[in-house]
Formats: sequence, C-alpha cells, structure tokens
Amino acid sequence: MTPRPPRSSEPTVAEADAWADVLVRQQLLHAVVLTPTGQWLVQDRPDGPVRVLASPADVLALAATIQQRTRSTRPESR
Repeated sequence: MTPRPPRSSEPTVAEADAWADVLVRQQLLHAVVLTPTGQWLVQDRPDGPVRVLASPADVLALAATIQQRTRSTRPESR
C-alpha cells in the first residue's frame, strides 16, 4: 500500500464532527460531544470514563487508531 502524502491543512471541526458521527453510528464509540470551548468529550462505553480531546486533529487521530485496530482484528477475507 502506498503511504498517503502529509495533509496540507489542519483538520476542521466539520471533518472531526463527521468522523465522530460515523464512529458513534457504527457503535465504535458511545458518545462524542463538541463543547463550546472547542474540546471534544469522548466516551467509549455508556459506563466508561469520559476523555477530553483538545482539537479536531485529536478526534481524527482517535478515528485513525480505531480504524487501524478494527482492520487489524478483522479476519482476512481472501
């Protein structure tokens, strides 16, 4: 697989919000909430601790980590 080129701009709030929505809809996270201060509150499970992410870039990094973990635990379908 060819590595992706580096981003030319910082992730936007809209991009992070879209990823957060996908992660919650796919039940990979319980909740992701953008606060008025620009921080993101993330909860993996309903009874789990709430983590604070500082920026949209942190949300995208979390999405990438979850995506990588999901792909690495999936059985190969060849």
